[in-house]
Amino acid sequence: MQEKSTEILGRLKHGQETIPRRILILSTAYLPQVGGSELAIKNITDRLPEFDFDLITSKFSPDIPSFEKIGNVNVCRVGNALSRFSFLLPKNFLPIAVFLKARQLISQHGVYGFIHAYQASQAAGGGWLLKLFYPQIPFLVTVQEGKNLINQPWLTKTFRGLIFNKANRATAISNYLAEYIVSQNKNLPVTIIPNGVDLQKFAMSSQEILNNRTIITVSRLVEKNGVKDLVEAMAIVVKKINDAKLFIVGDGYQKEELIKRTKTLELESNVEFLGEISNEELPKYLIKATVFVRPSLSEGLGIAFLEAMASGIAIIGTPVGGIPDFLKDRETGLFCEPENPQDIANKIIEIIENKDLRQKLVKNARKLVEEKYDWNNIAQEFKKIYGQ
Repeated sequence: MQEKSTEILGRLKHGQETIPRRILILSTAYLPQVGGSELAIKNITDRLPEFDFDLITSKFSPDIPSFEKIGNVNVCRVGNALSRFSFLLPKNFLPIAVFLKARQLISQHGVYGFIHAYQASQAAGGGWLLKLFYPQIPFLVTVQEGKNLINQPWLTKTFRGLIFNKANRATAISNYLAEYIVSQNKNLPVTIIPNGVDLQKFAMSSQEILNNRTIITVSRLVEKNGVKDLVEAMAIVVKKINDAKLFIVGDGYQKEELIKRTKTLELESNVEFLGEISNEELPKYLIKATVFVRPSLSEGLGIAFLEAMASGIAIIGTPVGGIPDFLKDRETGLFCEPENPQDIANKIIEIIENKDLRQKLVKNARKLVEEKYDWNNIAQEFKKIYGQ
């Protein structure tokens, strides 16, 4: 098989071989963990049955299998729970573990037509190593990061820079991230392809629920997503709308702190922590709400916003990262100031009390999602890239 790989690579080098239909995806995390990258991979690969996908990711728990088929993807998990941080054990360090597994797959099945890394993080480091041994294989990096990339530690930025320098092409889910890639490597071709929504799954309810005073946020409970500011805002909201209710969907290291703060503010009857909810179950919670709020401090794009928009919910977000790509103030949603509970509360109250504004925002937001953020169209954009 190694001879087969070498032969095909030689033909690729001399332009004598069409690109094979086998794609290798590298992702630091994958299902059952759920985030923007995980949902993107699942939705895109499900819509491209003509390709064969292998995916290498981290084995974050001993309870999940090292191999399984999920949809249209052969999922291979490597390393262990410490792999993302284990610099002292080279074979367990995720970039090396990913590289070794990829070499094994290439030896078994032949060369890949494409290496596609989601996020310029640890698994993509395995792609950087692969390019040293297989420089002819095109290397695509999709940047999905939601953190403030400029302020990250120098070692992280240096590692990411190495990946960009080995990549042949990049895609970004927002203008903000595309500008960041160009700032790091002006010679790397970048295409903006956003994340999307399954419009059949996240459909608008047939009619608005009368007198609904329900707010919802879908978020990892971490500092960057501003959920603590939202809880503080609820203390202001209930002074004017005493039956307002906030559903918090998600989990994270801030959960206990948020529950404690809710009790201190005497909001136990107004705030409910629902924990993790699968993407399959999420629509039935969204259609019960009137307002979606996530007062993020940083954001790559924000699939949760798009899913709320598709579901007929007015959205409130901050003008940071990729959010301005889809949130046009007083057209498709309302902007609130980051780290300002009073302003967040004012915007929530305005949407609940102003039916005309709410209906305008909902109508415009749904139209935008249909035109720009349909997974069916987004999958075709990646098909074009794979086919080049």
